[in-house]
Amino acid sequence: MYDYHYEPKRLIFMIDNKSFYASVESVALGLNPLQSKLVVMSTQKNTNGGLVLAASPQAKKQYGIKNVMRQRELPSKKEAPDLIYVNPRMNLYIKKSMEITNIFRKYIADEDLHVYSIDESILDMTNSYRLFGDDPFEVARKIQTEIRETLGLYTTVGIGENPLLAKLALDLDAKKRTSMIAYWHYLEVPDTIWKVKDITDVWGINSRTAVRLEKLGITNMYQLAHTDPNILHKEFGIIGDQLFAMSWGVDRSILRDKYLPKAKSYGNSQVLPRDYRSKREIEIVIREIGEQVAARIRKRKLQTGLVSLWIGFSYKSSEGRGRSGFRKQHKINYTNDNQELVAELIGMFRSNWKGEIVRNVGVDYGSLIPEQAQQLNLFLKPEQQVKYFNFDRTVDQLRKRFGFTAAVKASSLSSGGTAIERASLVGGHNGGNSYE
Repeated sequence: MYDYHYEPKRLIFMIDNKSFYASVESVALGLNPLQSKLVVMSTQKNTNGGLVLAASPQAKKQYGIKNVMRQRELPSKKEAPDLIYVNPRMNLYIKKSMEITNIFRKYIADEDLHVYSIDESILDMTNSYRLFGDDPFEVARKIQTEIRETLGLYTTVGIGENPLLAKLALDLDAKKRTSMIAYWHYLEVPDTIWKVKDITDVWGINSRTAVRLEKLGITNMYQLAHTDPNILHKEFGIIGDQLFAMSWGVDRSILRDKYLPKAKSYGNSQVLPRDYRSKREIEIVIREIGEQVAARIRKRKLQTGLVSLWIGFSYKSSEGRGRSGFRKQHKINYTNDNQELVAELIGMFRSNWKGEIVRNVGVDYGSLIPEQAQQLNLFLKPEQQVKYFNFDRTVDQLRKRFGFTAAVKASSLSSGGTAIERASLVGGHNGGNSYE
């Protein structure tokens, strides 16, 4: 259905740091990341006793350990006497990720580099690979070797004629090879993508999408590629078009053409450390998150005109009430004032909460505009509103200079408050330190 002569032919490297967190910890302990048996275990309250964030390849192979397994599912000390457990150190992982990115910059211009996640990056080597070797495999090996010799970490490289092919080569082929390098071309699609039997093995196709595809009689990538694209479009809309293109290995994105979203928003969410039943405790968390996100938009000199609140219920409440939570949003006069935003969030919560047990809280501010002059309202004295305006910014400055906990409200010290504990986390986990 596609004529590959008209598709862009780039040289894309998708590079993954193998079992990144576990590998970093193994190197810190003087161990070989491919031979160690190590688990990075989160012990935060909201993980119900512990959650596997990462496991070394040998820990996965020998003991069947998978990411996000609970501590209770892991082998006992007797069953796995040589298994090493460590706490996460997110600051260290970020530091190592930045060091790896700096190595990439030796081989590529910044505009051709996209950091996809903390452990994966996309490099468009089309214009630069010939400076470092005669063929893509040689250059990929040089990058792998430099990272290995400099940082002690192993990397896997998927190479393709577009980002999609590079990603699929990485996930479905390179990770199984001794060289940890695989190169997929357009002309090999029938022997690569179409051979994938489990459709959820393909990046971008989750279990829900697979169920909908199965209703159309599609259970593998060959069937997807040979389905009438009009049927897919009717079922999925533009996503159906993307699925069809994916099945043929087509991806027309160019890394240099950066996507700029039409509308940006800022938000934050939290999985609560336990069941929250008390209205007051839930509202404390809503206020904390609401003020945290407000500080983020103030830092960027923005105001919001659209406030969104998401409340997720516990499994028990979801079954008993027939709903898993609620998401509400209100348009408001543009502001970045803590008091106004929190009042709006609390009002939405009180109007929609019917006593359910809460486990998730999320806040989002959208419809952003550059900060303008303070808009006074008729319900408070102007002097009081100016006082609130100055107070918010004074607290922002104190926290910027001395840390978040330099100025917290008394309610955050209560049993329901979570802001102080979250202030020490990075990416929801223990930040540790950046030292080895």
